[in-house]
Amino acid sequence: MTLLAPIWLLLLIPVALLAVTYVVVALRRTAYAVRFTNLDLLDKVAPRGPGWRRHVPAVALLFMFALLVVGFARPTAEVTVPRERATIMVAFDVSASMGATDVSPNRFEAAKQAARQFVQGLPERFNLGLVSFSSAASVAVPPTTDRQTVLMALDRLSTASGTAIGEAVYSSLEAIASLDTEEEVPPAHIVLLSDGSNTTGRTLSDAAAEAANRGIPVTTIAYGTPDGTIRLSGRDVPVPVDGPALRGLAQAAGGGFYEAASGDELQAVYDDIGTSVGYRTERQEVWQWFVAAGLISALIAAVTSMLWFSRLP
Repeated sequence: MTLLAPIWLLLLIPVALLAVTYVVVALRRTAYAVRFTNLDLLDKVAPRGPGWRRHVPAVALLFMFALLVVGFARPTAEVTVPRERATIMVAFDVSASMGATDVSPNRFEAAKQAARQFVQGLPERFNLGLVSFSSAASVAVPPTTDRQTVLMALDRLSTASGTAIGEAVYSSLEAIASLDTEEEVPPAHIVLLSDGSNTTGRTLSDAAAEAANRGIPVTTIAYGTPDGTIRLSGRDVPVPVDGPALRGLAQAAGGGFYEAASGDELQAVYDDIGTSVGYRTERQEVWQWFVAAGLISALIAAVTSMLWFSRLP
């Protein structure tokens, strides 16, 4: 937290002096009472009172003064606020390896279910598009605010051979570039899920360089386990996830990298990504927090004083 007008903190000096004065007066009162040795007279001069309770209103009042002074100093803090607009492209791997059953019921169905929830959780004003890729990449849905269109396209996806991750990035970039808007172009982000290595098309390094050049981060999700297999021509073929390649793509393109080995983990990843791309952190003045706390402190001082002493402090 930083202060835009720290000069106002000088007002804490009289608040501190007031606190010291209160303590001195309280101590002098105690010392004066101790001078009496006649207990009957002492009960009349300084009868047993509310003890610690008599200090509560004063402490609350001093705390209120301190909070209001800090509020005058205009404190600021980093606050997470929702983005008004953004364009998100979801690149979805539909290669044959997504049929592996190391994730229940299989990688493909679990990934589609998590993607549906991700789509439904994004702010309504966000443009959202879908790219599917196997041996080639295609734009299933150009960026749109129509969530139902994206959900229907997810339901229609089916698997095929090959994994063109680089092409998926290029297709996503082109879809973002084709967005027709007369307003200021909103920030864009690509979220790419894959369970394998790039087997065809342009390289991951070229795709990452192009995304970085356009200023569009690519966040990748390595989905699956090292023990995944698919049945092919009567035999089990290993289809381990290639995490290092996807991590390298994300790092080079300025995005984040996630790993998910189950449907629940993938849902948590999508939730985290939705938070990061749907919100931004900005520095805002938070003086109202301190003023509100000061008013609450003043209310505590008033209520306790009225309840215990039948008067306002």
